[in-house]
Amino acid sequence: MRLTEAYSYRRDNTVPDFPDDRPLIVFDGVCALCSGFVRFVLRHDQAGRYRFLAAQSDLATVLYRHYGLPTDHWETNLLIKDGCLYVRSDGAIEILGSFGGPWRAMRLLRLIPRPIRDWAYDRVAGNRYRWFGRHDLCLIPDPTYADRFLA
Repeated sequence: MRLTEAYSYRRDNTVPDFPDDRPLIVFDGVCALCSGFVRFVLRHDQAGRYRFLAAQSDLATVLYRHYGLPTDHWETNLLIKDGCLYVRSDGAIEILGSFGGPWRAMRLLRLIPRPIRDWAYDRVAGNRYRWFGRHDLCLIPDPTYADRFLA
């Protein structure tokens, strides 16, 4: 489910222009789970549809602020697709379901009521550093994928 009016950030003069012709995943760059998810998306996104942005970047801070989300702890990845925001379980399902093949079945998770899905998402997000670890530096992309990461 999209959570905002499409391309609302274009009318916000605090948000600088950025390439939004492809979906953008904003992720916690020091979170081992989040960085692992980015590597997973890179492996499965053969068409190169997705771009990535670390939550610790200036642009991400402005986007989190635009959407009224905390800018000092990132309890959710953002997916900005066709100018619309998807967060928490909706974002994860949207991304995973886009890969086709057996991954399309992930869309069935939408049958679970959002409060239950988001409760589970929040449990993992709130414990991600403890369960999966934390990096000292943000994910540094392989040069092969450098064009898919925004600064």
